[in-house]
Amino acid sequence: MADEDGPDGGTAGPDGPAGPWSAAHGPEAPAPGPGPLEPGPRHAEPDVPDHGPDPFGPGPEPDPGPAAPAPGPDRRARRRRRTRRVLYSALGLLCVGALLIAGTGYWAYHHYTGRVQRIPNAFPTDVPESALPQSSKDGSQTFLLVGLDARSDLPTTGKGAKAPEWKPGAQRSDTMMLVHIPADHKNAYVVSLPRDSWVDVPGHGKAKLNAAFSWGGPPLLIDTVQRLTKVRIDHLMVIDWSGFEKLTDAIGGVDITVDKTVSRRNGPGGVWTAGTHHMDGAEALDYVRERYGLPRGDLDRTHRQQNFLRAVLGKMLSTGTFTNPLKLKRTLDQVTSVVSFDDKLSDGDLRDLVWNMRGVRSKDMAFMNAPVAGFDTIDKQSVVLLDPNASGELWEAMRNDTMAHYMATTDGVDTLGTNVS
Repeated sequence: MADEDGPDGGTAGPDGPAGPWSAAHGPEAPAPGPGPLEPGPRHAEPDVPDHGPDPFGPGPEPDPGPAAPAPGPDRRARRRRRTRRVLYSALGLLCVGALLIAGTGYWAYHHYTGRVQRIPNAFPTDVPESALPQSSKDGSQTFLLVGLDARSDLPTTGKGAKAPEWKPGAQRSDTMMLVHIPADHKNAYVVSLPRDSWVDVPGHGKAKLNAAFSWGGPPLLIDTVQRLTKVRIDHLMVIDWSGFEKLTDAIGGVDITVDKTVSRRNGPGGVWTAGTHHMDGAEALDYVRERYGLPRGDLDRTHRQQNFLRAVLGKMLSTGTFTNPLKLKRTLDQVTSVVSFDDKLSDGDLRDLVWNMRGVRSKDMAFMNAPVAGFDTIDKQSVVLLDPNASGELWEAMRNDTMAHYMATTDGVDTLGTNVS
């Protein structure tokens, strides 16, 4: 460490500052002699009694000031109180943030379920008791999902609906699916009924399944499906495929895998090449609407619809959607504008359904076609013939809420695979 100058220009020693008369470092004082011309011998300095500080010496050391007092009990107490105030403030801010998030979620939960459009008088009222299936078992539910094509003469459902009452021929259905939700709400099973299925339509005889919707709207279609399957339809859900175009864009498009190169007859034409395609709303709608040129016709088309639904649901239920408030709002806005339910499903019922299904992801959903025996041409119409025996086993599993067992023990189920044409 470098030496420091003392207060009188001397050098500081290890014991403090030294004056110019320091015995260790200062110049020696001349000893008294006999005279100025005679040097004489040197004598030691006589002892001088101590009469106080030397006026010519170094003087007292500078006062360093009062020493810092050690922290006392009061100071430690003040420090603890200040720490507690900081912690309480941080905890308060955290609680306020949590309440804001919870309040926003609660508002959205009620706001959006209340915005879903309802379809009045959706269920048949003049059905004989013998033709009504038993109620769903043990808390399970089965929905009839109907997909409509907005290219029909009148807008279909949701905000765009303009017809206050059903008018025969006003709308066309090209998708009919039974969605079974088990009592434990851990899975969902989606079974497509081909639109060209040749069935008995009450009051009209044999016809294609989609004719029931065109002739009598939701009540006649529900009556037809219940008589066909002996499964009680608890609720009706209607989606608008054209509305799904906007929904697809709202979630940033979807990835859909095509297993082999096939012709693309909708949109710009060309082909769908084998592999995974990232589709926007318009491309996905072209993909769903394609029917001709597919190896199995209507059956492959239903799998395409299922594939699209699976991709949309997977994207909607992803973490990225729920953690992005703007993306979530756009998604919910679009969902509530394209989906309608029967008026028997109250807002409370819908909220309970959403809450109970909150843990379900697309991997927990099974998609399949109803068992088919073959194809035929009847009255110059291409029709699909359902297999009554194999279909009977499926409908029984749905009635008894044993779909998981059915899927695990039944061979030959036409399920939706990873890759779809």
